[in-house]
Amino acid sequence: MKIGITCYPTYGGSGAVATELGIGLAARGHEVHFISYAQPFRLSGFRERVYFHEVEMERYPLFEHPHYTLALAAAIHDTALRESLDLIHVHYAIPHATSAWIAREMLEDNGGPPLVTTLHGTDVTLVGLHPSFHPITRFSIMRSQGITAVSDFLKAVTVRDFGVPGERIRVIPNFVDTELFRRGRDPCHREVFAPAGEKIVMHVSNFRPVKRVVDVIEVFAGIRRAVPARLVMAGDGPDRPRAAERARALGVERDVVFLGKHGAIEELLSCADLFLMTSDRESFGLAALEALSCGVPVVGYGVGGLPEVVPDGEAGVLVPVGAVEEATAAATRLLADPARWRRFSDAARAVAVERFAVPCILPMYEAYYESVLADGGP
Repeated sequence: MKIGITCYPTYGGSGAVATELGIGLAARGHEVHFISYAQPFRLSGFRERVYFHEVEMERYPLFEHPHYTLALAAAIHDTALRESLDLIHVHYAIPHATSAWIAREMLEDNGGPPLVTTLHGTDVTLVGLHPSFHPITRFSIMRSQGITAVSDFLKAVTVRDFGVPGERIRVIPNFVDTELFRRGRDPCHREVFAPAGEKIVMHVSNFRPVKRVVDVIEVFAGIRRAVPARLVMAGDGPDRPRAAERARALGVERDVVFLGKHGAIEELLSCADLFLMTSDRESFGLAALEALSCGVPVVGYGVGGLPEVVPDGEAGVLVPVGAVEEATAAATRLLADPARWRRFSDAARAVAVERFAVPCILPMYEAYYESVLADGGP
């Protein structure tokens, strides 16, 4: 198949999954064309059968704001026509599904390729719910020939809030490269982060309010009172200053490392002992899955799709939102008991390998593409 993929190229779960999907499909013999305003951050080096098409953004005095939606539609149209794409797969409903629908309308006389839209989370739980976006979000989803969601939770939200028939949505979970995300990687940065042999606690996010990074600091401060530990905070965003200030107020600033954005998260997770995820909304929890693949137990808030990824009491511990003391106690028990930690670590790795590895998920997408092409192909 010749597949066009559109995603946000910056740091974030939807872009990471879309990029890894394209790379995996190319490795299985398909031809993949990425269409976006910048090269996806995980698309590095030459890869056979993988192509990148940059969306050209022209600025005109008449337009106060660049019209990315229209520019993207034009780029999808041109790529589909020039490369004879069999299928267009967009990740994140707004504006990608809208742009792809416009492109298909332009291609209709030539038999436009069917459109698959994958819903990742905030495109329907936050952005799409805004009154000014809700109608066009629903329209764009409903005009897609195929619709997938990354969790049962997200499917249920889409059915409830957008009136999309449940039978039209296929749940295909996110996935992880278990060969890339594993323990024992070289280089290992353990001695850098924990020079005195401390336990390494880790958090990775975009530091938006939904991630509740101040809760991460508070949980770590509780851990630190019982177990020698260091906290590595990877990522950046608006709540980073609040997290740093809370670390100072709790007297743990010397044990907290703010790394900023990091392009090789697998190098960090491979030497972590515990992953904290304190989001109050989480449609899937890709960062948690990457931690599990590295054998890192997860302690977090049991919201949204996270319970579908982290088996509570086996590969991690999930507590109610805001239950900082509960999370602290669970994390401390894990870190203070080597035998218990090993059981959880082994279970975490097994979950990733047996349920969410690339060979488990990519065939699901291939089969879904084939069904969409059979029902709505050119």
